Amino acid sequence: MTSSPHKGKTGLRRLINAVGYSLNGLRCAFRYEDAFRQEVALAFVLVPAAFVVHVNAVERALLLASVFLVLIVELLNTAVEAAVDRISFEDHELAKRAKDIGSAAVMLSLLCTAVVWAIVLGN
Repeated sequence: MTSSPHKGKTGLRRLINAVGYSLNGLRCAFRYEDAFRQEVALAFVLVPAAFVVHVNAVERALLLASVFLVLIVELLNTAVEAAVDRISFEDHELAKRAKDIGSAAVMLSLLCTAVVWAIVLGN
């Protein structure tokens, strides 16, 4: 198996590069993806709200984790969509399936967030 030519860095240089790539990925998602911007806006409301409501530390962690889960799943969905589109814009059953499954994952993460918040705040 041949390794990627992009995997040559090690140590601190690798860590610095990884942080840079990650920040670039966040910038790209925010710039080009409407859904990500909407979910970031939701996070800007829910993250502070998680610190305002009177809950214990574990419940607060659940509230926050559920919000960040949505952002993480949206980033993965965006990556899948970009990879599929890189291959071809042509309509194809497998491309549609990949995009629909990614969309379903985002929907389930949003549902998970709603359920977690309802349960925690309902107690």
